[in-house]
Amino acid sequence: MGTILSSVFFFIVALGILVTVHEFGHFWVARKAGVKVLRFSVGFGKPLWSKTAGPDQIEYVIAAIPLGGYVRMLDEREGEVAPHELHRAFNRQPLGKRFAVVLAGPLFNFILAIIAYWLIFVLGVTGMKPIVGTVAEDSIAAQGGMQAGDRIVAVGGRETPTWSVVVVSMLEHALDSGEVVMRVAPAQSDAETQRVIRFDKIPEDLNRGGLLDFIGIRPYRPLIPALIGKLAPNGAAERAGLEVGDRVVAADGEAIKDWEQWVDYVRARPEQTINVGVERDGERINLDLTPARVEGDVGKIGAGVRLQELPEELKSEVRYGPAEALLSATVKTWDMSILTLRMLGKMVTGDVSLSNLSGPLSIARYAGYSASAGFVSFLTFLAVVSISLGVLNLLPVPMLDGGHLMYYIVEFFKGSPVSDAAQITGQKIGIALLLGMMLLAFYNDILRFFVS
Repeated sequence: MGTILSSVFFFIVALGILVTVHEFGHFWVARKAGVKVLRFSVGFGKPLWSKTAGPDQIEYVIAAIPLGGYVRMLDEREGEVAPHELHRAFNRQPLGKRFAVVLAGPLFNFILAIIAYWLIFVLGVTGMKPIVGTVAEDSIAAQGGMQAGDRIVAVGGRETPTWSVVVVSMLEHALDSGEVVMRVAPAQSDAETQRVIRFDKIPEDLNRGGLLDFIGIRPYRPLIPALIGKLAPNGAAERAGLEVGDRVVAADGEAIKDWEQWVDYVRARPEQTINVGVERDGERINLDLTPARVEGDVGKIGAGVRLQELPEELKSEVRYGPAEALLSATVKTWDMSILTLRMLGKMVTGDVSLSNLSGPLSIARYAGYSASAGFVSFLTFLAVVSISLGVLNLLPVPMLDGGHLMYYIVEFFKGSPVSDAAQITGQKIGIALLLGMMLLAFYNDILRFFVS
């Protein structure tokens, strides 16, 4: 219950920040452009709090449904406008000003991401050195010459101080279904060498574990006890009676020495009942656990390991001065934006599974997990979701900011606004597309939560 409440709380906090920043972009630029703003709302539906302030008596609102927000401006299409205020109506503004007001929302989301990454790089982010633990036989990695003990120095020319940088860099190449040249430092040699990984297709599961499993690499980790650190709500582990703090010591009579062995055991037994021996408060307890079957025909129980402190020799810290951090944050935001756009494109073409699309339930869970891992982790989560929000809003879909920008581009070349009939038709198409995407995201969430 505590995990659920934490996830909900940090989800609301994160969404509140993201929506406020997005809508403030529209609000700030509209006022600078001379447009009269009537209402600034964070959330939809019934107002929970409201205040009227300023010469224009702008109504500031926090509403009950936190899944978005809006800025209402003076506009003849939405009501009668007094003659003396016609020059402040949004629809009366030059095309350039209208374009800037609409573009400002997504642009502020990218600015938020840059600020978040700047803070991360200034504060310093600690990760695990990318040292290869094992390489699966006949895998892509084995064919490319990867060996246990290799430390990945660079991927495609980009320095890779941590595994997270390795995964993002490799993901970009996986989307191209091409090859990636990796610079590595072998365990038994001081000289660096190259390994070439060739992708002939894109893996369906593009999260960190999915991509590395597809390649055939397991990161090197010190032995981690099989201690349960977190449980997914209504997951197979929780339903079986496992609790946070339990230590898994046996499975079907076989001794479990560490977390990696336990994960391998579970993944190999989808929909098979496992008799699990756990130690809890000094006592031995036996439970029957049945992993769910997920994509890739692997077992999943919805449990995470209790995090352990990394040994110093495996830690790698990325930290920059303020000026260098700003440049790195801007480049990082650009790279992540392009990566997000490419993944969306691959989903549309069918090259990447639509199961990678996440909805509010998954976002809430990630919000809770990232917050529990620390401030830098939560900032990283905010940056990634803010970039996703910015990219999605720029898509040329009616009802989104990108749809309005598309109309303005047509207006620029056409010399006159898009007709009301065309805009109404576009709105219907946009609503259908957004509704379909939302339903798919909810469906994926339900599968993750209740089938895992």
